[in-house]
Amino acid sequence: MTENRISRWYFGGLSSSAAACLTHPLDLIKVHLQTQQEVRVRMIGMTVNVVRREGYLALYSGLSASLCRQMTYSLSRFGIYETVRDKVNRKNKGLMPFYQKVLLGAFGGFAGGFIGTPADLVNLFHVPHVFPYNVLHSKITEGIRKLFSGATMASTRGALVSVGQLSCYDQSKQLVLATGYLTDNILTHFLASVIAGGCATILCQPLDVVKTRLMNSKVEYRSVFHCLTETAKLGPKAFYKGLVPAAIRLIPHTVFTFMFLEQLKQHFGEVVVT
Repeated sequence: MTENRISRWYFGGLSSSAAACLTHPLDLIKVHLQTQQEVRVRMIGMTVNVVRREGYLALYSGLSASLCRQMTYSLSRFGIYETVRDKVNRKNKGLMPFYQKVLLGAFGGFAGGFIGTPADLVNLFHVPHVFPYNVLHSKITEGIRKLFSGATMASTRGALVSVGQLSCYDQSKQLVLATGYLTDNILTHFLASVIAGGCATILCQPLDVVKTRLMNSKVEYRSVFHCLTETAKLGPKAFYKGLVPAAIRLIPHTVFTFMFLEQLKQHFGEVVVT
């Protein structure tokens, strides 16, 4: 009989929040880049402009809204995925096959995306010196439905990101350990999380491009499908416009999230005897 530690349901929310504190400036710059009417400056130029205009602390503007999102969206998807995965693994006395991880990751991400939609709106509309509560209150007065406007897009993106992050992290870690060259240590966690971050970026970038075009393009699109078809006419590469800035933001966040999660699990996880 051996003792193992498994993640508690809320560890995902805590680790994602800690990662958000470190990578928030990248997220802020990404939003600034996406909301430009014209492509005037790139990532470094936009960072310099923000610091010059508003100071270094401006890079952490909206952090409270970002943490609000992590403690709803990420807490939900990690909680669902890890709780179900651990129970199934214990029941079957073995690891889940990859296709089951993908299905579970997609379900957890879809549910988390829906639950986190109000917080996503806070994150989108948040401006300096306005607390998340004030944004939520203004949306509630417009009606409960307004709180969940864009839930379909948020849920779909949540499913894609979660397949890339959660399912691919588990599978990558399993494959790295199977080589026999590495043990369950920080290096293994780092390698697996880099792979997972790359997978998540590739999976969700087409949807992010469509979302950005819908929000900011001067062309009037009749629907999401119309936007998809018009973008497809530009060629496959059009769906991966801005892939590098997206990877620069998402991969570090994924790495920090899983590094924190593994440390929480190793030191404070629930003890299970097998």
